[in-house]
Amino acid sequence: MVDHFTLQRRRRRTIGFIKMENRGGAEAEPQPEHVEKKNAIHLLTPFKMGPFHLSHRLKIRDVNFFIAQFGMDYFVGILKHIVVMIKSVVRTQKIVLAPLTRQRSYNNVPQPHAILYYSQRTTKGGFLIAEATGVSDTAQGYPQTPGIWTKEQVEAWKPIVDGVHAKGGIFFCQIWHVGRVSNQDFQPNGQAPISSSDKPLVPQLRANGVDVGQFSPPRRLRTDEIPQIVNDFRLAARNAIEAGFDGVEIHGAHGYLIDQFLKDQINDRTDQYGGSLENRCRFALEIVEAIANEIGADRVGIRLSPFANYMESGDSNPEALGLYMAESLNKYGILYCHMVEPRMKTVGEKCDTPHSLLPMRKAFNGTFLVAGGYDREDGNKAVAEGYADLVVYGRIFLANPDLPKRFELDAPLNKSPVFGVITMPFTCLQYNVDLPPHVGL
Repeated sequence: MVDHFTLQRRRRRTIGFIKMENRGGAEAEPQPEHVEKKNAIHLLTPFKMGPFHLSHRLKIRDVNFFIAQFGMDYFVGILKHIVVMIKSVVRTQKIVLAPLTRQRSYNNVPQPHAILYYSQRTTKGGFLIAEATGVSDTAQGYPQTPGIWTKEQVEAWKPIVDGVHAKGGIFFCQIWHVGRVSNQDFQPNGQAPISSSDKPLVPQLRANGVDVGQFSPPRRLRTDEIPQIVNDFRLAARNAIEAGFDGVEIHGAHGYLIDQFLKDQINDRTDQYGGSLENRCRFALEIVEAIANEIGADRVGIRLSPFANYMESGDSNPEALGLYMAESLNKYGILYCHMVEPRMKTVGEKCDTPHSLLPMRKAFNGTFLVAGGYDREDGNKAVAEGYADLVVYGRIFLANPDLPKRFELDAPLNKSPVFGVITMPFTCLQYNVDLPPHVGL
């Protein structure tokens, strides 16, 4: 039988050990409250997104170890101290990996090297959104982009998803249809790409800043064909869940098919999918409803870019469009809305603008994600001021697979690479060395 004083000594020693381990060394003096608030990293503060806990845990001894070493009575005695200290042990990531088109899925089938790409960028409780993934054989517009409409593709995604889950990450699949941002070479039987309109798209510089996309004149979808496209999205969402993804993000941004219906610069239809704002949003909302009914609303997000003019997809009143969509999405109770900042009107270029996503943020009832040129400072500010719940990072996450750790330590960042084209060396901050690049990714 262990005496009372021995238990007290063990209790003090254990609590001191936990404090030192969580602080990374010797016990430090407590900081004044105003200093903690001033230096707070709001991007790493607690948050719960629907059923998902976006938290990763720092080192702590396993509870079973204490019970085995000292007995249940001892463990119960220190439990209240562990509960108090757990707040200093848990960090929640409000840093999200953006969906980045990689163009390395040969024949539209994801490849094994993607396991490394995604697992590199995974931390326990981290939230990742996979690269845009085609919903059907008519959805493609870029070379070697993945799909999720065949059994082979679903099976190929499984080990990639497993790699993220093995490290405790939360993984959503972004599903898309490019619409008129395509040409006959990508289409089955060399047919014309489909769109809301038959307006042609002029050649565009690709996001990598090198290639120029050439586009075939699109074919306007008939009204009776639209339900089939909605069904393609529904089936793709079902397949994503079968592949193991935690949910899906509907790509409704950047001039692709859904955006081609949303924006009045493109949509010149005269049926129930064109004309008024409500009609132009109908296609997007039908897709949202179909997917929410198929896999559950708490597994659905959507990405929108009402202010962007990618692929000649501008709108005459983007604020009204964004606000209408934010309010309409509440009807379906989806998990999140992911919006691109008004300052990002074109690929990779920030511009001054009087517009803000704040009205949409206030209108939407779920989790609100923002993207578009964020760094550590303004991402932290966006979360601290309630402008957003989560901040999505693309280029700098691509160049810095350990981005959350770098933000936590305020460490230097690798220079951002060409968007979505290469995988940069993974820097091991603990030992301050650069590991070699992963050849052939």
